[in-house]
Amino acid sequence: MAGTSQTTPDDRGGSQDDRSDPATEAFVAHRNLLFTVAYEMLGSAADAEDILQETWLRWAGVDLDTVRNQRAYLVRITTRQALVRLRTLSRRKESYVGPWLPEPLLTAPDVAEDVELADSVSMAMLLVLETLAPTERAVFVLREVFALEYGEIADAVGKSPDAVRQIAHRARAHVAARRPRGVVSPAESRDALEAFQRALETGDLQSLLDLLAPDVVLLGDGGGVKQAVLRPIAGADKVGRLLAAGLPRIDGTVSVEPVQMNGSPALIVRLDGEIDDVVAVRMDDGMITGLYIVRNPEKLSRVERETAVSR
Repeated sequence: MAGTSQTTPDDRGGSQDDRSDPATEAFVAHRNLLFTVAYEMLGSAADAEDILQETWLRWAGVDLDTVRNQRAYLVRITTRQALVRLRTLSRRKESYVGPWLPEPLLTAPDVAEDVELADSVSMAMLLVLETLAPTERAVFVLREVFALEYGEIADAVGKSPDAVRQIAHRARAHVAARRPRGVVSPAESRDALEAFQRALETGDLQSLLDLLAPDVVLLGDGGGVKQAVLRPIAGADKVGRLLAAGLPRIDGTVSVEPVQMNGSPALIVRLDGEIDDVVAVRMDDGMITGLYIVRNPEKLSRVERETAVSR
């Protein structure tokens, strides 16, 4: 995935040349928010960091005396840059080898306490957002997650407030039809992942198979670098057969670590001490309807150190 050396001010209020001025202070104050906006729009932490760098370069040249709302202004810059990058990513995904999954983030335990934030950065929600057109995605994220006013969103996406209202209504309906049904408790996700962990460590698949919904879909992202399924596997029977055939053939010493990834329970799987993949689930009515396995090494750089996300 894309990535450049980071030159933005960090979260301690400094920058590469230790400048401390109003522009730096404002950027640092909103940095985690801006990262979260970009990440929810792109599903890629590396690309989100690039967007932050581009936002900082533009923000550093702004006359702050002309800015009435610094948060809205910064979000507007970030959104515009993310929309340009999102269209580039769409072309990149067309040639991606196998299913594409969002880049997982190790998040602090307190992220899960903000239910709306945790839901918005979850693997399941990011995959739902992938089904929206770029402008719809931006409008949905800015309105539903960050509660921006329609006028502020209009400035960010280059539409009229009335058009943004229509886009927001359409995007909400689209997401509502595809998002997980009901509120998923962390305990349900942990139970499902514990069953997966037990299957990996002991070969006992039954408790995992008992949790697979009839319409479960398994997605594996190897990016053409690591072996993974090249297309979605749908249906409990097919997924069960794949797991029954694949798990016993793992060659090496397996260790599994329960973690908080994207605001929800997940697993880091290590093979002979090296990170091999991250496993996350989507739960509906107590059953696993989505099983997501990220193996692409380029997407695993954010799973050992926490990434700050905020609203």
